Amino acid sequence: MKIAYAKPGTSRENKTGSWRSMRPIPTDKCIACGTCVRFCPERCITFIERTDGSGKKMVAMDYDYCKGCGICANECPVKAISMMDEEEAKGCSPNKPVL
Repeated sequence: MKIAYAKPGTSRENKTGSWRSMRPIPTDKCIACGTCVRFCPERCITFIERTDGSGKKMVAMDYDYCKGCGICANECPVKAISMMDEEEAKGCSPNKPVL
């Protein structure tokens, strides 16, 4: 009899975002300070250029690995990340700020 099991590894090897119940959504308040990047336990936040043509940076979430813990939203000094119910957030563009 074969037993199926997952190979041990970090979240970089094993996508964990599928069981998230809350999703962090970046807003246009982001000042690109990097606090969320430093506190994210899964290292799934990076910086990208804003889509408004300003040349400024904002955070981007890798939702394949984000567990929805909310640490990024809690630590953000300007409250630029809001947590939304996963089902409500399905229509949000993943790396476009919510205005």
